[in-house]
Amino acid sequence: MSDQTYTPPTVWKWEQPSGGQFASINRPISGATHEAPLKVGKHPLQLYSLATPNGVKVTIMLEELLALGHKGAEYDAYLIKISEGDQFGSGFVSANPNSKIPAMVDESVQPPLRIFESGSILLYLAEKFDAFLPSDLSARTEVMNWLFWQMGSAPFLGGGFGHFYAYAPEKFEYPIDRYTMEVKRQLDVLDKQLAENTYVAGDEYSIADMAIWPWYGALVLGRLYNAAEFLDVEGYTHVMRWAKQINERPAVKRGRKVNRNWGAPEDQLPERHDASDLDALGQ
Repeated sequence: MSDQTYTPPTVWKWEQPSGGQFASINRPISGATHEAPLKVGKHPLQLYSLATPNGVKVTIMLEELLALGHKGAEYDAYLIKISEGDQFGSGFVSANPNSKIPAMVDESVQPPLRIFESGSILLYLAEKFDAFLPSDLSARTEVMNWLFWQMGSAPFLGGGFGHFYAYAPEKFEYPIDRYTMEVKRQLDVLDKQLAENTYVAGDEYSIADMAIWPWYGALVLGRLYNAAEFLDVEGYTHVMRWAKQINERPAVKRGRKVNRNWGAPEDQLPERHDASDLDALGQ
């Protein structure tokens, strides 16, 4: 525990960057910083995103829908480079006033419809195509329970644990311990649920899995924050089983690559405008 204490001022004022990897783009105000209209491709759905866990949720869903034969789920995916402030362009702010990826525009309806927040996009697509969301009230409610569990829990994993463990300019014991405790509690919640179910919400693969896997699946597979050993993820055996099972789905493998501009070349597809774009990777 540090012997330094901080006394908050009576009224907080933004006087300097908060520090850390994303200091240059963090600010306490919303709105556009520059004019930058969004590109619009040929397909019904236009996605503006980056292959972070929240972005991967949506590209997995779209690839799963296409794998089922839903041609109306064809999409153009444009890269939003958040480290360069693309999310503060005027076009993106029009699609999502919160300036967070992912954002989607459905051009198949008039006027075109914007959808933002990853959970909202998953629900919109599930209802639009009647897929990955049960019609039975009980089963549907269970899926929604876990979808909203993820939306409420991920800020502790990403903004809390991820920030202080991986991105903060200095390491402090208290916040790391605080958020590690919460992340391990969440993993325990998930592990106990998966001990009794093949998928998160039951026997059927659903948007709950698509929402949770890019965060907690990636975490236990060692792809998030380099924290797998620190969190002792091997102890969550049911989460590990589920994470590996989802990882082998062809649509998941495809979705992970879309809007990715880092890693192995065969795993990067910054923009996607046709299924053949993914087919060509690694060839």
